[in-house]
Amino acid sequence: MDPSHAHLLGPAEIRELASRIHVTPTKKLGQNFVHDPNTVRMILAAAELRPEDHVVEVGPGLGSLTLGLLETVQQVTAVEIDPRLAELLPDTVAKRAPGLQERLSLIHKDALTIRAEDIQAPTALVANLPYNVSVPVLLHMLKLFPSIRRVLVMVQSEVADRLAAEPGSKIYGVPSVKAGFYGEVRRAGSIGKNVFWPAPKIESGLVRIDCFDQPDAPWPRDAQLRSTLFSLVDAAFAQRRKTLRSALKGHFGSAALAEEALRSAGIDPAARGETLATADYVRLAQEVSDEQ
Repeated sequence: MDPSHAHLLGPAEIRELASRIHVTPTKKLGQNFVHDPNTVRMILAAAELRPEDHVVEVGPGLGSLTLGLLETVQQVTAVEIDPRLAELLPDTVAKRAPGLQERLSLIHKDALTIRAEDIQAPTALVANLPYNVSVPVLLHMLKLFPSIRRVLVMVQSEVADRLAAEPGSKIYGVPSVKAGFYGEVRRAGSIGKNVFWPAPKIESGLVRIDCFDQPDAPWPRDAQLRSTLFSLVDAAFAQRRKTLRSALKGHFGSAALAEEALRSAGIDPAARGETLATADYVRLAQEVSDEQ
């Protein structure tokens, strides 16, 4: 076997590995295992990774994508919550990519409990995210690791649409704005049901985020601005049909104060939250921060 290459997993291998450790995929953990090597190659191509990248993979499962990542980049940190899968992964890598074992680090943990000190300066997040927690995990990783420059994640198709939605559309909302705080977000492909075991009932989509490079970003990605921005976004979309003047009155203390802040930021108080781009919310958040 070529030490610089990995033998990717097919349907038979996926079932054999799952059977070996008595794993039945669970909906609770959002487990649907990719068994199609071409899909793995498609994900890697869409991610456009560099050899020197340090990739975080959340939910490696049986290792389908992990093997492809290991032959593409110098370092992969896999975060797996299921103890059986976490125990099996190093063995799978040893057998199917024996020359690449040193590139893998494994963390047996819930991704939502990962702390900044757990992973050293990752530059990319590439994962088939568990669908039931995909957006919280995505935002948690982006918050913790400003070193991430590229995101390529597989999520439920409608979640992919929401993340990449444009202002003014019916599906534009909180995930769209919050993801847009970190970089340029776009759909990067669609994935059918039949490349998974078990086949999910829903289609999947790829989302790519090209994170803003500091110091050339359109706004700083500091904690204070993010916190102010995210609370404004949550308030604006909590009452989606209301004008911003009305929806944000609780946040500012009164409708009059909300209107004053909106006008100072160059935003029409009669507009609705779904019409504002991330840059508009950033401007409002900066206005709020300047007054504090």
